[in-house]
Amino acid sequence: MVRVIISLLTILISLNSYALSKVTASVDKNPVVVNESLILTVTADDDVDSNALDTSALLTDFIVGRTSVSSQTSMVNFNTTRSTTWTTVLIARKPGDWVIPAFNIAGMTTQPITITAIPASKVPASSQQDLFITSEVSDTEIYVQQQITLKVKLHFSAELKRGSLTEPSLAGANILQVGKDKESENIINGKRYRIIERVYAISPQQSGEVILKSPVFSGEIIMPSSRRSNFLSFAETKPVSIVGDDIPLSVKAIPTQISGPWLPSELVAVHQEWQPEPKQFKVGEPMTRTITLTAAGLSEEQLPEISMQVPAGLKVYPDQAELHTGLNNERLVSQKVVNFAIVASKAGDFYLPEIRIPWWNTVTNQAQVAIIAAEKITILPNPDLAPAPAMPAANTTPITTPTPVPVQTVTVTKNSVWQWLFLSLWLLTSLAWFISAKRPFTRAKTVKPSGDKTNTAHLDLMAACKQNNGQAALAALLPWARSQTSANAHNDALTTLDSLHAHFNDQALSAAIIELQQSHYGKAPSQWSGNNLLNAIQAVNKTNRSKAVNTTITLNP
Repeated sequence: MVRVIISLLTILISLNSYALSKVTASVDKNPVVVNESLILTVTADDDVDSNALDTSALLTDFIVGRTSVSSQTSMVNFNTTRSTTWTTVLIARKPGDWVIPAFNIAGMTTQPITITAIPASKVPASSQQDLFITSEVSDTEIYVQQQITLKVKLHFSAELKRGSLTEPSLAGANILQVGKDKESENIINGKRYRIIERVYAISPQQSGEVILKSPVFSGEIIMPSSRRSNFLSFAETKPVSIVGDDIPLSVKAIPTQISGPWLPSELVAVHQEWQPEPKQFKVGEPMTRTITLTAAGLSEEQLPEISMQVPAGLKVYPDQAELHTGLNNERLVSQKVVNFAIVASKAGDFYLPEIRIPWWNTVTNQAQVAIIAAEKITILPNPDLAPAPAMPAANTTPITTPTPVPVQTVTVTKNSVWQWLFLSLWLLTSLAWFISAKRPFTRAKTVKPSGDKTNTAHLDLMAACKQNNGQAALAALLPWARSQTSANAHNDALTTLDSLHAHFNDQALSAAIIELQQSHYGKAPSQWSGNNLLNAIQAVNKTNRSKAVNTTITLNP
């Protein structure tokens, strides 16, 4: 037991007495190709703080990748050794001779290393790179906010274990990846490469001479020797990084003659479509006007708002715009599609003003305007929405007051009793006739519809059904129901959708309302179609109009 204790004390003393004595630095290749990575390894023969290596001095001449740190402790015959290793990936920014300076680690200093970076064009074909990046832009002379595409291709012949590709960088620019990565293969100078292609849309926001920096790839490749190792062992990997060439861009400012919206593009077009087709529009039936704006070299966010002005007698309900972006002949193309539901409240000819979209042609360097010409549409009467018969004009025939009978003096004698009796009867008859002539008479009147409120509520509900807008239909149902029963004493009871079932007692309408409620409030909400509700309310409106024509009321005095 004493010997064991002494041995343990000896080990502890030897561990505490070991100290840092040497720090070395080395690279895995020299010379190196510009934009190709090399690995800098710094090793200390003791357990040292992982933050002891400061690589900030390398940023001037190199692109500094990730740094990994590993520590190792081993004991052989009670002899303990320790080491700390830093591995950093570096990429030379330019051709030439560059110095990796000395590093101070816990008081110990490494030796500086001179690196020779040569251009890729001077690399012999027999020593082709296993990994490289190519970059290509659609244009190098552009306007502010004009969009260009950058196509980046990563070529690799080695087997990748993992990797990531950063985005390109340009100060003050909007950068967006377009689509998904594409993979392919190609043979270059007799060497087979796998290629990963990625496309970016870039919109500079500042004018001047700028530099577009290519993306940087960082990853690990499997070393060729490890492929022949035992299948139970782990494959040996090597960290790698690669960067493409920087691309200079000349960004021109907005021309001084532009005062409105700024839309720099190679092509801007706007067109329209009508539904139904051919154009057969009737009062109260929604018609759909679809306007599509297409622009090359602009993002979705840059497309302007599309508005539509209509004259009196038409009501417009715009849908939310649909946005689309894609590539066509290596050019970014964006579209904005807006549907306008239009409902006419009266028949006649209506003139829609032209729609103008000003833009700047980047090919001809001139201002242009995309136009939808002014258009006349004709609205035909709708038999299903014929107005209720107008109230007959009031009788203006004057009531003739009977002419008073002149009073005569009558001499009464005993023999004229019968004469007084007949005179009294005649006076009573005249008085009764006069009172009857003065009394107001009753007149049969037809029921007049509730007017604008009825028409507006009906048109709002029909438009919501036509657009399959369930939320708008839910909001318009009660106002429509009240407008249909404005002369009914029980109108105040119509406060909920459930009250409509008993009030109208219409099976088709009840089924359509239940369908609408289930699509929005059921356990599994679904897309709602307004066809059933539209047909039901049209049938109810037609029935109510028929009743209204035959209904009479008595006007009180």
